[in-house]
Amino acid sequence: MIKIALAGNPNSGKTTLFNALTGSTAHVGNWPGVTVDKREGTYKKGSVPIGVVDLPGIYSLSPYTPEEMIARTYLLEETPDCIVNIVDVTNLERNLYLTTQLLELDVPVVVALNMTDVLKKRGDFVDAEKLAKELGVPVLPISALREEGIRELMQAVYKASQKKRAGTSVLAESSLSHLIGDVTIALRGKGVEHPLFHAVKLAEGDEPEVKAHPQEMQTVEAFKKQCTDDFEGDFEALIADARYRYITAHFSAAQRAQSGKKQTGSDRADRILTHRIWGIPIFLVVLFAIFHFTFGEDFLYLNAMFKIGFDVETGNDILNSFVAVFFSSAGVSSPGVILFNLMDFVCSLAGDGIANGVSAAGAAAWAQGLINEGIWGGVAGVLSFIPQILFLFLLLSILEDSGYMARVAFISDRAFRKFGLSGRAFIPMIMGFGCSVPAVINTRTLADEKERTMTNRVIPFFTCGAKAPILAAVCGAIASRYAGVNADLLVFALYLFGMAMAVLTVALMHQTTMKGEVAPFIMELPSYHLPQLRSLMVHLWDKLKHYVKKAFTIIVASSVVIWFLSNFAWNWQMVPIQESILYDIGAFVQWLCTPMGFGSQLGRFGWVFVVAAVTGLIAKENVISTFYVLAPAIGALIPGWDDGESGIGPVVALMEATGITWQALIAFTVFNMLTIPCFAAAATVRGETPKGKFRYTLAFWMLTSYLTATAVYVVLSWWWTVFILLALIALFVALLVLRGRRAACRCGRCGAKN
Repeated sequence: MIKIALAGNPNSGKTTLFNALTGSTAHVGNWPGVTVDKREGTYKKGSVPIGVVDLPGIYSLSPYTPEEMIARTYLLEETPDCIVNIVDVTNLERNLYLTTQLLELDVPVVVALNMTDVLKKRGDFVDAEKLAKELGVPVLPISALREEGIRELMQAVYKASQKKRAGTSVLAESSLSHLIGDVTIALRGKGVEHPLFHAVKLAEGDEPEVKAHPQEMQTVEAFKKQCTDDFEGDFEALIADARYRYITAHFSAAQRAQSGKKQTGSDRADRILTHRIWGIPIFLVVLFAIFHFTFGEDFLYLNAMFKIGFDVETGNDILNSFVAVFFSSAGVSSPGVILFNLMDFVCSLAGDGIANGVSAAGAAAWAQGLINEGIWGGVAGVLSFIPQILFLFLLLSILEDSGYMARVAFISDRAFRKFGLSGRAFIPMIMGFGCSVPAVINTRTLADEKERTMTNRVIPFFTCGAKAPILAAVCGAIASRYAGVNADLLVFALYLFGMAMAVLTVALMHQTTMKGEVAPFIMELPSYHLPQLRSLMVHLWDKLKHYVKKAFTIIVASSVVIWFLSNFAWNWQMVPIQESILYDIGAFVQWLCTPMGFGSQLGRFGWVFVVAAVTGLIAKENVISTFYVLAPAIGALIPGWDDGESGIGPVVALMEATGITWQALIAFTVFNMLTIPCFAAAATVRGETPKGKFRYTLAFWMLTSYLTATAVYVVLSWWWTVFILLALIALFVALLVLRGRRAACRCGRCGAKN
């Protein structure tokens, strides 16, 4: 099978093209030896199937970042049949810099001029035929977003892949052409593949090349001693300058810009959305709108507007439940809540069917409990939230694919820099809203080790999709029990709290154990565009597979273990929950959580929250599945309790059984937001942490979550303690400032005598 590689700058539309080519055939793995995503798929619409590899977005093939090293190693060692170079036609000159490097490889190259639809809207024009003549390779205009020109591109790719191609260089007119030619001949004589590329890199003083070809490097050093130019022997800068000079001289004629060009829609939008004052408040409003669409119980307050009641009673329990899917007591539910209610309604019907079937089959009592509560109870708890969480992912993906999230990283750089991080660190942090694992992997793009460590530690504070059901269930239960509490506003506040904790703890680390200079942040803002439906659906399908896989593996196993421990005594006899193994274990360690409000001060079933938090260390979905498994057994001991309440029923049952306060529930949620993430995320962070340092990250998560949850519980329970907390914080900050001044004095920077 033919294999091609997609190479291009970040934000050039490379991933959009990959999704358009591969669709549902795409799968994600890891590059050999590193934990950076490797995306592969198959294009099946041509005469033969073509394997497609999506390389990381890069600006050059110099080994300065992990992405550049991965792309370079793949192209040199795997040697694809063809390289498709995706070029953002709206930023032609900068994108062609990478093109001039790719052309030096002995691999067929096809250039795809992407975003031609945006170019037309601007009234600009690029002559693809003239570019093809200058570059010596096929050049085709496409729009990956609109899937225009894709078939023609792949036809050209197939034709190019059938022919051999020798590398060419735009440096033939530079002062180094003779040196590069001599080194190329020497390398070719040794049988080195891609000799021209290696020769150019040797001239640049590329470290891997210097180590691999020391003899040829002597030729470069000898030439450098004879060289007298404006670059003072800095051949890397000389070559970069030569590339841009060639691009300007030979390719600018192929591009024609409209005279008297007006501001684009993206330019006008950026005047507002990236405003130095209003940019972040606008982002927060957008974020709240997303959570209101996802978690709002009373999305449209029709009761307040039209004095209409929605407590509909039809005389049929199933029909009543179906009506409750769409309406709350005050109005119409949000789309996210409707999706949750609908899935919960389906899961309830399925659960009833399973229970009736198991009972009709004459299964033993323990078998009925295992299937209905141990297996289905835990799985249903996770499945019920999947549509709602996917809806949240959809809205966040729209922001990302439209180009808005890149702006958020840009405007956050001003604020983050004051706390010790660059805006680049915000990109993996915001990815944490989806899943911490790829977010942590993305920190490999950060240049500084300290910045990577700080970012990895706080990524779990950005509430991932697995934690979202905890927030939704707890906040919904609180809103149902306390008048005047708005569930979606409470969820939004907790999300913001997690983000604020990330910034504050980063500032603390930057002032204590992680001092250092903040790396500069440079990024290109892509033009705004409507996201591609197909791309969004592929993204959601990947998330759905991830959740379903978890639900029927880790969650099932954990639920069965929890059910077994809560239904059997130490002598392996089936007993009520208050005599079970889990009861004894939970009650034994319950006191540890007393400062956080869900410890010894609760009733005999207060240990449930401790157990849920512990199982959440395996996978955060286990917190909700634990509630769903244990609530029926505990609720059965509460007179008049009905487990038919939708969604929040298990949490409400545990509130009644334990007497836990809303303050303690908030503290419980905060603890789960900030503590050690799931095993998968923790293992990923461990892989990205220098050897022997991961234990400090574990201690950071445990200490931060415990102290913060304790402070939240105390302040919410006794409001006046906030003044004590502020005084302690002020004292700590003063000590840090004093420590910094003393350190400056010891360094002689304050003018004091040593």
